[in-house]
Amino acid sequence: MAKDNSTDASNRASGAGDADTQFGFQAEVARLLQIMVHSVYSEREIFLRELISNGADACDRLRYAAITSPGLLSHDPDLRLTLSVDAQARTLSIADNGIGMSRAELIANLGTIARSGTRAFLEAAEKKGGGELSAIGQFGVGFYSAFMVADRVDVLSRKAGSKSVHLWRSDGMNGFDLTKAPKEQAGSLARGTIVTLHLKDDALDYLKEEELARIVRAYSDHIPFRIDFLSRHDGKEERRQLNTASALWTRPKSEISEDQYKEFYHHAGGLFDTPALTIHYKAEGRHDYNVLLFVPTMAPFDLYDPSRAGRVRLYVRRVFITDDADILPGYLRFMRGVIDSQDIPLNISREMLQKNPIAAAIRKAVTNRVLSEIKALADKDKEKFEALWTSFGAVLKEGLYEDMERRDALFEIARFQTSKGEGWRSLADYVADLRPGQTAIYYLAGDSIDQLRGSPQLEGFAARGLEVLLLADPVDNFWVTTALGFDGKPFQSITQGSVDLSAIPLLEEKAKKKKAAEETAPEDAKLVERLKSLFADELSDVRVSSRLVDSPACLVAPEGGPDRGLGKFLENRPGGGSVSPILEINPSHSLVRALAAEGKGEGKGKASSDFDDLAWLLLDQARILEGAAPGDPARFAERMNKFVLGGLK
Repeated sequence: MAKDNSTDASNRASGAGDADTQFGFQAEVARLLQIMVHSVYSEREIFLRELISNGADACDRLRYAAITSPGLLSHDPDLRLTLSVDAQARTLSIADNGIGMSRAELIANLGTIARSGTRAFLEAAEKKGGGELSAIGQFGVGFYSAFMVADRVDVLSRKAGSKSVHLWRSDGMNGFDLTKAPKEQAGSLARGTIVTLHLKDDALDYLKEEELARIVRAYSDHIPFRIDFLSRHDGKEERRQLNTASALWTRPKSEISEDQYKEFYHHAGGLFDTPALTIHYKAEGRHDYNVLLFVPTMAPFDLYDPSRAGRVRLYVRRVFITDDADILPGYLRFMRGVIDSQDIPLNISREMLQKNPIAAAIRKAVTNRVLSEIKALADKDKEKFEALWTSFGAVLKEGLYEDMERRDALFEIARFQTSKGEGWRSLADYVADLRPGQTAIYYLAGDSIDQLRGSPQLEGFAARGLEVLLLADPVDNFWVTTALGFDGKPFQSITQGSVDLSAIPLLEEKAKKKKAAEETAPEDAKLVERLKSLFADELSDVRVSSRLVDSPACLVAPEGGPDRGLGKFLENRPGGGSVSPILEINPSHSLVRALAAEGKGEGKGKASSDFDDLAWLLLDQARILEGAAPGDPARFAERMNKFVLGGLK
């Protein structure tokens, strides 16, 4: 097939014209197919799982469309998938009598990939040099896996209720052809789609019924539609059902194996890792519904998509309604699976669903159940839970900001890195280790854990044996501003205002430094006044610090406004504004003492050139220690070079 990129894109999408047309693939599809065609994958047989899943989705969507248009099902009400082979032609066909595709949908669905995860897949595959890559379905590229076993793929499709039948054809190399189907082929397809694979020489095992049956049992037994193998002998057709065709979520847990759960998770979730947690139960009483949900092990590629859309499928009496129901809150968007209600009206629209009281009750109950199951995992299996929290903790913490009703439940499962060590700590752990006289839960927010661990603001707390929560996720800047506290202890930023630690004694070796600093108090007051004058346009204040022990200076936020973590976050946002910080100096540090000595005897508050340069270095050092750049990098380098060269002479 010749590649033609000249056809107008708007004509393609609208389906304008119905003449035979040649198309070029979208660039990402072309790259993807090169990997598929020329690479070897460890689970080649999953192409069949992907094509069967696509067919099942088409049947689901037709069943939903038939709620308002029952005529779509009137001539063929039994939804099913059919596998058949032609040994002589070396072809394998996967047919469904589902919703089908129009010409425009064939172009959109089989010629482009809109999902952002495709790029991630391509990068991962190309990084491996086209070698073995097992989880090809992880990024939503399932249909194209057909080219691992076929050197040509034909797709014949008739949209339900349409008179037109179209034939899509590609060798995976040079774009695709899209034509009106010949009359004989069109007449054989009343509705739905037939995908025909022209198998490669090394894929002829997929012509064997027993091999196809094995794959269906292994990967697709949970599909809630019949999957038949159609054979022809002596002019007669014979069907044999390959799967159990029962909705897995309606079956008792005792009848379901771990492998069956895993394969259903792959089908319903579009992910190909092993679920970290499976939640399966039936609710009976005021509302009846079945729940089968999974927590992934790996973070899905779209976890931080701005839409924060969920991926839980909503069914009503086993009829698929939508996978965009927002049946769980945004901070549980990583969940995958199915909720099947017996009570919600079948003909409900997505808009009506948002206001439906039954859906609201299910949302509340299921959300509570999910959080309780995660809490139970935390109590039962610390290692497994901490892996879950590492993947999804940043998302779960969004609930601390937006779900006031369940904040206490989320606090129970939340885990934090702290100044005490490398491991995860719960708030209960923190409160249990409070120092005598400690009345608050202290935290430090910033851009990374490593940067926070090196923060000078921690020194005064470490000197008193006080633990500090280290918060490096963007959402941390927000939930701490609305949270009242935990177990009666308020959250308090260590970078905001003047922290009073006088009620908590210093450790013995640190107390000596404090006593020495008190002896220089009069001299320090003069130094502070000079620095205030020098930095009048940069800072809101300069003062002697009670939180510094080993560092010469640090920046903190004034009382009443955002702390330094939130302040820096807002400064980087359009229209976020800025708040001038406060510079705190450590009078016991040798650099501060040198600065005070440099300013002595200059008279009337006028500092020398060396005093100015040293003072600016002190301020820029404080900026660097909190992860920011010097105010003027070029002048910073000049000043640094001046003092370094002076010390070398």
